[in-house]
Amino acid sequence: MLAPLGALAGVAAAFAYVGTVDPNEPGHYPVCPLLRFAGLYCPGCGGLRSAHAVVHGDLGAALGANALAVIGYGIFGVVMAVWLVRAVRGIPMRLAISPAWWWGIGAVLTLFTLVRNLPFGAALAP
Repeated sequence: MLAPLGALAGVAAAFAYVGTVDPNEPGHYPVCPLLRFAGLYCPGCGGLRSAHAVVHGDLGAALGANALAVIGYGIFGVVMAVWLVRAVRGIPMRLAISPAWWWGIGAVLTLFTLVRNLPFGAALAP
């Protein structure tokens, strides 16, 4: 139980910090280097604003800041729930992701990055 509870405590602390220190206020967090130097949104741009909105219960703002991050938060929640249930039952958690899944995740991140930087994908930009 120590590993899943430790991971959950770490993520909860990070979300609590982001919920307290508003990323919408300039000067609290570093600017994304890709945005700063190239003017392009990376797949993570808006992720802190998204997490801040999730902490405050504003799902619409969270999706507007970074929809892919919100999906990631949901996937993380499911994985954490499975990990905790398995830990309670004494079953070790093994997460083996095949190369095909990694390629698929990379393709989704690349597509999301491309679309959010094009005029027709402006709704995905933070």
